[in-house]
Amino acid sequence: MSGVTFSVAALWMVLGASPSAPVVEDQVDLIEVNHYYDSQGRLIFDQIIFYEWSQCDARFHVTAWRLLKNSWQVPRKRWSDGTYTTTWRDGDIMRSVVGRNMRETWTQYDPELVERDFLPREYRRGLSPKIDALAKSEN
Repeated sequence: MSGVTFSVAALWMVLGASPSAPVVEDQVDLIEVNHYYDSQGRLIFDQIIFYEWSQCDARFHVTAWRLLKNSWQVPRKRWSDGTYTTTWRDGDIMRSVVGRNMRETWTQYDPELVERDFLPREYRRGLSPKIDALAKSEN
């Protein structure tokens, strides 16, 4: 078995998905992998933060975020178009987010929490609802 074939097979086993599992796809302007440390330098958590560019405010606004639970969620560069993709199992569906840009940060504050001062959670777009993928898979 070639390395690529083995990697793909291992990915499907780890994610526990079948090729016909519904997939919800979203696009964002920026994906941030953030490593949040306390004042003693101990890792508190790793998270992925999704941003959209706001023309009005001339800055990125948080769209959504998720805890980074395993290495398969780390965004990977797609060399075909230069974008970055992160994919994970979200309940009974697969979720995939494509970002035009990606950055990795190490902070002693939570960037997502700070961003709530600029755009409160209730005004964020969020990721696409799971129900969309489930409806598509039933057709």
